[in-house]
Amino acid sequence: MHSETRPTMSTYIKSGRLSWSAIFLAFVLYISFSGCTCEARVHKGKGGGVVRTKGTSFVLDGSPFLFNGFNAFWMMNVASDPSERYKVTQVLQDAADAGLSVCRTWAFEDGTDGKALQISPGVYDERVFQGLDFVVAQARKYGLKLILSFVNNYKDFGGRPQYVEWARSSGVQLKSDDDFYTNPVVKGYYKNHVERVITRVNTITKIPYKDDNTIMAWELINEPRCQLDYSGRMVNAWVQEMATFVKSLDKHHLLEIGMEGFYGDTMPERKQINPGYQVGTDFISNNLIREIDFTTIHAYPDQWFSGQTENSQMAFMERWMSSHYDDSRNVLKKPLVIAEFGKSSKDSDYNINIRNSYMNAVYRNIYMEARSGGTVGGGLVWQLMADGMGSYGDGYEIILSESPSTDRLISQQSHAMITLSQSLRTGAQNVPVNQAREIESDQGTGDRPLVAPDPQHGHANHAHTRKGSRNAGP
Repeated sequence: MHSETRPTMSTYIKSGRLSWSAIFLAFVLYISFSGCTCEARVHKGKGGGVVRTKGTSFVLDGSPFLFNGFNAFWMMNVASDPSERYKVTQVLQDAADAGLSVCRTWAFEDGTDGKALQISPGVYDERVFQGLDFVVAQARKYGLKLILSFVNNYKDFGGRPQYVEWARSSGVQLKSDDDFYTNPVVKGYYKNHVERVITRVNTITKIPYKDDNTIMAWELINEPRCQLDYSGRMVNAWVQEMATFVKSLDKHHLLEIGMEGFYGDTMPERKQINPGYQVGTDFISNNLIREIDFTTIHAYPDQWFSGQTENSQMAFMERWMSSHYDDSRNVLKKPLVIAEFGKSSKDSDYNINIRNSYMNAVYRNIYMEARSGGTVGGGLVWQLMADGMGSYGDGYEIILSESPSTDRLISQQSHAMITLSQSLRTGAQNVPVNQAREIESDQGTGDRPLVAPDPQHGHANHAHTRKGSRNAGP
């Protein structure tokens, strides 16, 4: 326990202790924007303008944009029931209070489930779509940017297997789920869904998704994998086709693939960085595609190297991040986001201090790389939830109200990234080296452990009971 609490950026915002110069600058930007008829179709939310890339950096309103963020895959699913929407609001408000500024979530659920967005090819449940509208509107209200994913690689929430099953049911002869990447009928289903989402007009804000700056980026597919071609070439052809299609509909927003970061045949020497196997993607060639704006990696050493020591797992994590930092900067020349990382309460030796220590090490690595002028824009922890959502739990969930030390750690990282952005914006020479030390030294240890999710609830088997497949490899 510490005698004083370090204020986060959200504390200053809430208390109104912003400088007059900052308020004046915001006013000038607003007036300039209002008077620009050529940008009349662009809709700024509380979080500012459109996020763009400049070389290996993200920029927002022309200034460096470094961020701390999170995943919350469940938001549309929960928001489809108006009586449950308060959970979405609570998490977004808590996230904003902690200084988090980017949220990654699903813009899909495919199949016959009672909360499916796409019931069958081209047939949508408007009630669920309005749930997604609510998520976008609430993110806008609290000043957060969204990364929206179009489809899952796994069967959870329908995903790639559901698309293939739909085609089979219509009489198309398919051999495996990997036909998702090559069959014209299946690709047509996918393109139709992409178009429906991008051209959607939000029923709450009345803003088309493709014009809403609340959305930072689109994601083609959560964690693509392909067993038919481990080289990455089959996935590469699909990414090229779909990335071109997305950009034909929306040149306003950024686009990323949704990759975990596995290396393929382009740089054979890099395959030794993989956790012992390939998954049919190629981090280099897939991300070299011109229409892809930034790169992503996911990292779960606790699953990929289950049974190994914390030190061994962290050593892998550092190699994994360092390798992708270098390749994003020097080969791909695009920004990088650590789009998923976390520590599971289902690990045999889990306690909250171990989770905080792991998160702190990742956060420190991200901060120091960004401070050195590196390509990383930020990290998205997996995952934030509200209280009373056991059926969506996967062991990685973080409930900020129940975990004050983790909340404090996240807030400190957010503050560090915001401060670093400001330093880069003003060209300050004294970039705050001590921010990374502050994150580590000010950890609390007084939380009670998280309650493990109820394994009897089906939704616990989302993409991250899919982590079971990571244990065994391909």
